[in-house]
Amino acid sequence: MPIFFRFLLIATLAVTLNACSKFKTYNGPEVTRLVLMKGERKLYLLHGDKTLKTYDVSLGFAPKGPKQFKGDGRTPEGRYYINRRNPNSRYHLSIGISYPNARDIARARKMGKDPGGDIFIHGGPIRLADFVKKDWTWGCISVSNREIEEIYAMVKNGTVIDIYP
Repeated sequence: MPIFFRFLLIATLAVTLNACSKFKTYNGPEVTRLVLMKGERKLYLLHGDKTLKTYDVSLGFAPKGPKQFKGDGRTPEGRYYINRRNPNSRYHLSIGISYPNARDIARARKMGKDPGGDIFIHGGPIRLADFVKKDWTWGCISVSNREIEEIYAMVKNGTVIDIYP
């Protein structure tokens, strides 16, 4: 095969693989805050008071009320921070939320329970049965795989997330 065609094949393959990558880049305004409105099932990415993006979300399987303990199926409520990233998430990609805070720990301990943890914003379901459910996570916030790719690129660790009922 002539060298030109080899180069063309390799260049085409590189462009194709890059387009398929789950790691996107973002060069727009900084996301300064996330707001989750649980009742609306909406996640807002904000720069100051301007909404940059809005996403429909799925929540924990028992979404009403704040998370109280491990296994309750609720999504936390309150102010938290994005504190970690998982590029190898079971759910495509994920970014961690700083739950539990001191208040959450105290509430759970008062009930004699473990507050739990590992609350993330992550990609879509992997089990077929979960695709038909409105809320299916164990307390996390789920968006589509394409959407978590955008969020993963746009949101930095340390960003505030306010979660409202």
